[in-house]
Amino acid sequence: MPDADDDGRALRRATRIVPLIAATALFIENLNSTVLATALVTVAGDFGVDPVVLKLALTSYLVSLAVFVPASGWIADRFGTRTVFCWAMAVFALGSAGCALSSGLGTLVAARVVQGAGGAMMIPVARLVVLRSVPKAELVGALAILSMPSLVGPIIGPPVGGFFATYFTWHWIFWINLPLAAAGILLARRLLPQIRQETESVFDLRGFLMIGPALAMTITGATLLGLDRIPAGTALAVCAAGLVLVAVYCRHALSIQAPVIDLRLLRATTFRVGVIGGFLFRVGAGATPFLLPLLLQVAFGMSAFASGTLTFATGVGAFSMKLVAPYILRVAGFRNVLVFNGVVAGAFVAAPALFWMGMPTAAILGVLLAGGFSRSLQFTSSNVVLYADIAPQDMGRATTFMAVLQELSGSIGIAFAALVLDWAAALSPDGRLGTAEFGYAFWLVGLIAGLSSLAFAAMPKEAGAALVQARKPAE
Repeated sequence: MPDADDDGRALRRATRIVPLIAATALFIENLNSTVLATALVTVAGDFGVDPVVLKLALTSYLVSLAVFVPASGWIADRFGTRTVFCWAMAVFALGSAGCALSSGLGTLVAARVVQGAGGAMMIPVARLVVLRSVPKAELVGALAILSMPSLVGPIIGPPVGGFFATYFTWHWIFWINLPLAAAGILLARRLLPQIRQETESVFDLRGFLMIGPALAMTITGATLLGLDRIPAGTALAVCAAGLVLVAVYCRHALSIQAPVIDLRLLRATTFRVGVIGGFLFRVGAGATPFLLPLLLQVAFGMSAFASGTLTFATGVGAFSMKLVAPYILRVAGFRNVLVFNGVVAGAFVAAPALFWMGMPTAAILGVLLAGGFSRSLQFTSSNVVLYADIAPQDMGRATTFMAVLQELSGSIGIAFAALVLDWAAALSPDGRLGTAEFGYAFWLVGLIAGLSSLAFAAMPKEAGAALVQARKPAE
């Protein structure tokens, strides 16, 4: 019979070690995203395309995630979290090698799709293993641990990506993923639990074949808007067809017991409000990693390395917030934080609209540092409160739902920001992107992010209170 020491060691393992191992996936994914965003201008020059067109390299990854994520929960339940996690990291590494070997935009986009297929299993399964291993009272701390190593990626990603793009070759921003993925696989095989759902579930293949193409067409159509190579009517038709298929899926999902994305989860008030508010905020904030490096490099004429040594401040602010998030939420409560901080974080998303060429470096770093802190607090709060009223057996479906929404909102944010830049450039006297044109984009995405506070105002006052309850002294 296990004694108290064994139970204590098991709890420490669940709340500390498991989140750290799972965080390797988030670290690689965040590192990959930030290094590419910093190197976009260099890659565009190598391929002979406009930097804004490289939005396809970002959104193609998110499209692939949105398509394959709906199957991640069922696959993890069927084959076990450890097995799926390891295979997902291997596929991600394969896609990274393809990106490094790319010689044009088409091959890069195709390789990013492969990366997305691996990330679609890697990231949700990492969160799922934590949600199923950690008691609810310890969930805030465990998710903070899960997020902290992943936040190192945005800290070191911009300067690393800028360094390779400026002084070596951008291909190395993808090669570095291979040893990181190998280390993650080795750790997972040794220490990550193999968790399966006790009851056999039936996979909603029909729904998967609806929602995957639906999301792909919707996001792809939105991304293609503004590209000279594709007629606007064609792009709109693709987007409209995707939205029609989404509506067809919604009808299907409400007519069966276990849909691949369960819309019945929206009956829980905290989940429903969190989904709406989180979507708005991620649409706005998700455009920042795309817009900010372009502003610094295209409008201000900075090198990729100089740009990266500034934008890393956002990651530093996000990382430092993780240390205090549980205390802030315990004192102020989820609803108060989400409503008030939604406005503050939205203002920081829009703040680069006020940047000017020659602005003191210290001032830029200060704004980005504070913005990273505020934005990360909003992400953490909205991510955690979603699960406050979700039953343990529904955690897998809730994780899948939220993962799809996150990738969808991020890609929409990038597509919207790129479309605003295209329109602003077309209306400018010289047809080029300057600080004024970037300003329009930052103001609009900041407004969208700030509107999330109105959605979060509908959150119950005591929402998530059990997640941040004061810890009792150990007996």
